[in-house]
Amino acid sequence: MAPDNGSVVSVDIHGQRYPIRSALDPEYVARLALYVDEKMRAAAETTPTGDSLRLAILTALNVADELFRCRAANRERTGELAERAGELERLIDRLLMA
Repeated sequence: MAPDNGSVVSVDIHGQRYPIRSALDPEYVARLALYVDEKMRAAAETTPTGDSLRLAILTALNVADELFRCRAANRERTGELAERAGELERLIDRLLMA
């Protein structure tokens, strides 16, 4: 049996139409494209340039920054949860020893 190559979803990003072949849900792919389109438009407003490649690189850097910040926030929350779990474990241990 041949591997599932998915379906083709046609999306618009910054005035260009792109056929995207993906095994992902087409609605999800459309949401991703809308997000990228919004980020490119925002970057174009702050840094007007006629160079689409330059704008795409700037957009990619902005999205990467968001990703890195989310990862850092997630690590911080995970650390806080581990600390709280440790405190609860010590409290339970003390209660069981009493």
